Amino acid sequence: MKILITSLLFCMAANAAVALKASDANSGLLRVLDKVSGAVTDVRMGVGETGALGLLKITLNECRYPSSNPSGDAYAKVTVVYRDDVEPAFRGWLIASAPALHAMDHPRYDVWVLRCNNV
Repeated sequence: MKILITSLLFCMAANAAVALKASDANSGLLRVLDKVSGAVTDVRMGVGETGALGLLKITLNECRYPSSNPSGDAYAKVTVVYRDDVEPAFRGWLIASAPALHAMDHPRYDVWVLRCNNV
């Protein structure tokens, strides 16, 4: 049942995102939680930039925001690699207003997007 509800919510969000006109940003702000130490770190990154934090390498591939409401939401496409693993721990879109919708499932780290902007 939980999978069905999650799938339905994801489809509804995807349809809403298609109808919403988004603008590309050249940077974004991500938040990383280390569940072991409890440390929370905000990481400002440019699009295309890869940064290292703890045992993670995070690449911000794209960052978008609603054209009609720049401070209303953020959508970031990221790739997260844990240690030197061949396969990424996460690759996909993070949505600021719904961080649990398409979250990174990792035993030690959580990563989510806070905002996208042009600086």
